[in-house]
Amino acid sequence: MALVVMSHVGVKSSRLVIGVIFVGFILSFFVPSTTARVSCMVPIVVGIIRAFGLEKGSTFAAVLMMAVAQADSLWNIGIKTAAAQNMVAIGFIQQVLGKDISWLEWFIAAAPYAAVMSVILYQLLIHVMPPEIKEMPGGKEALQKMLKEMGPVSVNEKKLLIISCLLLFFWVTEKKLHPFDTTTVTITGIMLMMLPRIGFMSWKDAVPHINWGTVALFGVGISLGTALLKSGAAIWLANHFVALFGMETMTPLVVIAILAFFLTVIHLGFASATGLASAMIPIVIAVLQSVKTPGIDVLGMTMILQYTICFGYILPVNAPQNMIAYSTGYITSKDFLKTGIPFTIISYCMILLFSATYWHWLGYVG
Repeated sequence: MALVVMSHVGVKSSRLVIGVIFVGFILSFFVPSTTARVSCMVPIVVGIIRAFGLEKGSTFAAVLMMAVAQADSLWNIGIKTAAAQNMVAIGFIQQVLGKDISWLEWFIAAAPYAAVMSVILYQLLIHVMPPEIKEMPGGKEALQKMLKEMGPVSVNEKKLLIISCLLLFFWVTEKKLHPFDTTTVTITGIMLMMLPRIGFMSWKDAVPHINWGTVALFGVGISLGTALLKSGAAIWLANHFVALFGMETMTPLVVIAILAFFLTVIHLGFASATGLASAMIPIVIAVLQSVKTPGIDVLGMTMILQYTICFGYILPVNAPQNMIAYSTGYITSKDFLKTGIPFTIISYCMILLFSATYWHWLGYVG
């Protein structure tokens, strides 16, 4: 899918950057892991860089690799099933508020924000790190060669594509055409992948490829969040936070501004957005419940603040996908700072703008 898109966008440097961002958007619908999406894209981009004869230290190579990491992180916001931290946050919303956010409701609220930020990301990368090459000679032929070397689509790949499309259909139509939630649909999809004849893998095939460390991280993180809720620690912390900033009578927009800023800054000390969501979303919900101002929509504002938890743009260690792109050697910590700091500031400002306009119109911000 990535190579097909990249081979059709053209060989100008600006078009290749657009292609990388667009592929990040497309894959977000089908691959519910940012690390996995970046792991798919990095070898392809490295292949393009090498085919074009670019060396480490090339600005254009750095721009392409930066686009891979940042675009995939960005579309974690736009699509509910694109990242584990979203599902962790929704789990706490269900646990505390007894409400759910459907795939389509999330998409309608978040996708416009992610789309606008995708355009801003492209403009920022091109202007902050101007590519030294305007057009890649022989680029289209190199991409087509890479695509040809993959061979025709296999039967198992076709099965995977069909099951992925069915998953996407049931995610989109959640609460509209059927009563099944995202988790139930996803588990059913995995079951289909392992059924004899219908599927294309067995449990024995899958086990060696499962990152049990990640599973343990999710388990520990969710346990931490649950402990904060059940012990009352989340409420205690929330009451102190509200009293410290005098938030009891603040308007919804000011509350979002303070909490979004706090989450953005604290993310600098976390290497996992899932861990951050597990620790902070229970506290965020408790803080919002403590604010007495009329018009506070706890569910809607929690969803918006979850978007800021995906802001892992500044340091390579802020997210696993950043580390994967950084490990190629084509980007440096300085490159992350150069693009990540302004992009984070703009992302924060856009959160406030959307809260005052679009999300206010949708009823998520009073």
